Amino acid sequence: MAEKIVKHQEEYTLDGSVDRRGRPAIRSKTGTWAAGGLLLVNQGLATLAFFGVGVNLVLFLTRVMGQDNASAANNISKWMGTVYIFSLLGAFLSDSYWGRYKTCAVFQAIFVVGLVSLSLTSYLFLVKPNGCGGEEAPCGPHSRLHVSLFYTSIYLVALGNGGYQPTIATFGADQFDEDHETESHSKVAFFSYFYLALNLGCLFSNTILGYFEDKGVWAIGFWASAGSAATALVLFLVGTPIYRHFTPQGNPLSRFCQVFIAACRKWKADVPSNDDELFEVQGSDGKEIGARKILHTQGFRFLDRAAVITDEDGESQTAAAADGGGRNLWRLCSVTQVEEVKCILRLLPIWLCTILYSVVFTQMQSLFVEQGAAMETTVAGFHIPPASMSSFDILSVATFIFLNRRLIEPLVSRLRKTGGLTELHRMGIGLIIAVAAMLSAGAVEHFRLKHADAGCPECPDSSSLSIFWQIPQYVLIGASEVFMYVGQLEFFNSQAPDGLKSFGSALSMTSISLGNYVSSLIVTIVMKVSTADDLPGWIPRNLNRGRLDMFYYLLAVLTAADFVVYVVCAKWYKYTRFEERSVAGKNSTDFRV
Repeated sequence: MAEKIVKHQEEYTLDGSVDRRGRPAIRSKTGTWAAGGLLLVNQGLATLAFFGVGVNLVLFLTRVMGQDNASAANNISKWMGTVYIFSLLGAFLSDSYWGRYKTCAVFQAIFVVGLVSLSLTSYLFLVKPNGCGGEEAPCGPHSRLHVSLFYTSIYLVALGNGGYQPTIATFGADQFDEDHETESHSKVAFFSYFYLALNLGCLFSNTILGYFEDKGVWAIGFWASAGSAATALVLFLVGTPIYRHFTPQGNPLSRFCQVFIAACRKWKADVPSNDDELFEVQGSDGKEIGARKILHTQGFRFLDRAAVITDEDGESQTAAAADGGGRNLWRLCSVTQVEEVKCILRLLPIWLCTILYSVVFTQMQSLFVEQGAAMETTVAGFHIPPASMSSFDILSVATFIFLNRRLIEPLVSRLRKTGGLTELHRMGIGLIIAVAAMLSAGAVEHFRLKHADAGCPECPDSSSLSIFWQIPQYVLIGASEVFMYVGQLEFFNSQAPDGLKSFGSALSMTSISLGNYVSSLIVTIVMKVSTADDLPGWIPRNLNRGRLDMFYYLLAVLTAADFVVYVVCAKWYKYTRFEERSVAGKNSTDFRV
């Protein structure tokens, strides 16, 4: 019998994953790096396609669509925010109904349709007359129909990419059995390589595609993005036979509401001191193969009332509830169901602390570029596009992912008796490095102002300080990303309940979305205060008349304060404890794709 159990564990995955026909996944034929590698390439190509559009969309709006700078910037903010909001939709469908494979396939198809539509619309209607769209040759006016087609296309791109992104990260992690010693380490490594693939896709789109689009060759840029997205979709479908899957658990919103309503209906009930007296479904809960129960915790005790069995529940209902069936779910919830709600409530303070970091991160796409444009951008007769400086951020990400996995983590593991850095440790380090990045940017701006042409204070591009002085701030942002965003992906994926893994990944994306909105709010407040008494403000159109360095220092102070709050929240946080999965008796569930 012992030999049969060992053989069973070697042949099948231990985490309850299934193959495309709903049968227990065979370890040697599914998942691992064969599937994970395909998904990494898929992510790199899809990212290249998305940022091939997004990196220069503001130029397209001004040069082709004829919008002014303020309107274009506002439309870009709305579009980017919508991308990340759609990530919640993708996560909801993935966790609740469709499963991760179907969600990825459907939203990638929408992504491709949006890019093809954008390419056709631009080529046939928008980039007219031929040769327009460059810096010196803006395009003519467009009809309402053509403008509508353009916005429909870019919002299809937003819907497709937004719904796909949080799901593909979780689906990639699904390919590694976290209950297997070797594969569990690969699962942790996957998130680092996933973020690396994302950045490598950005590198190509920010340089090669960005160069063509900056020159006004929009058709080539958009068609290249469409081709990249189509290739990514084909590669994703090629891996269908070897993917591992988890069945969705149903609508989490109803499960959450049941806990709150049941707790409110029993608000006078006494919570027993013995955890064993709280209700829990015996055996499998029947919702997901390999699903784990969550062990009871002491926090948020008022929610425990939802799992208290009272006399009002009735003896017949209590008896039926013993095996998980026949009970009124709006009166009596299991401990695992209650702990699902507690898990999310505990994650929210940590998530809120990451939003201000995203404010710092978004400066790389806005104020860093404006700062670079006001510096000396010509080297040996070659003009360096300010936006291309983000390549140093991408190279920094690649370097620090390697250093973290090969040097920092092994060294810390040897020095600390309790093991290496936890996800919470790494996210805190990311916040500290972000403070250093803002201090570096402020120092560069201070010296940029000193090198401005004193004889031409009104000239916007009159500083003789080389744009290469921006390299440290880009490198520091890249280093902070490795600790913050990779740690964030791992943390939310590991701590989210089994039925909400995609939602955990979506939290990372929504923090970036809210970071964009909070950044706009801070800029608005700063400009309103700093332009009092007819002053030009900290961030005027002509940066030589402003104090952008003070704005960077303000962000450094806010991030440092956020770090203090984060430390308090991290010390308060209690890690989710899952019951060990039961491998025996795994029966197939229909999961045909």
